[in-house]
Amino acid sequence: MTDRALTVVRAGALTCVQDLGRPGHAHLGVPRSGALDEPAHRLANRLVGNGTSAATLETTLTGCAVRLRTATTVAVTGAACPVTVDGRPAPWGAPVRIPAGAVLEAGTATHGVRCYLAFAGGVDTEPVLGSRATDLLSGLGPDPLSDGAVLPLGAPHGPPAVADAVPHAGQAAELVLPFLPGPRADWFTATGLHTLATGRFRVSPASNRIGLRTEGPPLERARDGELPSEGMPLGALQVPPDGLPVLFLHDHPTTGGYPVAGVVPERFLAAAAQATPGTPVRFVRMGRRPGRAAHSG
Repeated sequence: MTDRALTVVRAGALTCVQDLGRPGHAHLGVPRSGALDEPAHRLANRLVGNGTSAATLETTLTGCAVRLRTATTVAVTGAACPVTVDGRPAPWGAPVRIPAGAVLEAGTATHGVRCYLAFAGGVDTEPVLGSRATDLLSGLGPDPLSDGAVLPLGAPHGPPAVADAVPHAGQAAELVLPFLPGPRADWFTATGLHTLATGRFRVSPASNRIGLRTEGPPLERARDGELPSEGMPLGALQVPPDGLPVLFLHDHPTTGGYPVAGVVPERFLAAAAQATPGTPVRFVRMGRRPGRAAHSG
């Protein structure tokens, strides 16, 4: 094993390797996968001088700690969290030079769910179908991190970025998800579709990289039974028999038989990646005049 590597000291609740994923393989039953908060992943890479496709570590809620076998530059973005190097405070959202043998720790998220740890040169695990991303559904890519695991790092590509300020929207008090109706909106009654557009939902603790599950009022169905299995896009709002919408995220199945009431465009999914359990969720039908959904019923 090369000295350009890191050793996992504390893996955290769920920490995995992620990049921009492996799009274009849905016909093989392979999800896209990749960083759920792609803007945070891209920013972390930019701060350490990587290209956007370099692999980072994506943590979940409790962060992680790693020991660097070589001196390198790192950056932590995404969910706000305390960052330390050998127990001493270090900046969040900025490039930090770490000496060989030091322990970098991203602590428990204070706002949001997922942090992104970038290392100069990127995490250099073996690509599968052109990506180093961990796919929890298919099992492709490296396993989620475990204590004591060793991950190789690539050679640095360029100097770290100089940033006086880092854009960070922070976690909103309410997750607002615009959606386009269909393709199976006709499987729901007018009341059911009204519930989707006006109901008070919240993020379920059962959410994961496969989908953001919701709690709240069930959507009333117009038809019984289920569909033959059909393709499922990223951002699909699939509705299982309990009537509660599930927003498909990057590790979602590529096919399914439950009806899809709408699709949330990809540009709105990063906010879903950072929504903590219990966060209020509001689905807003796109194309409506401002305020119409709020006043309908």
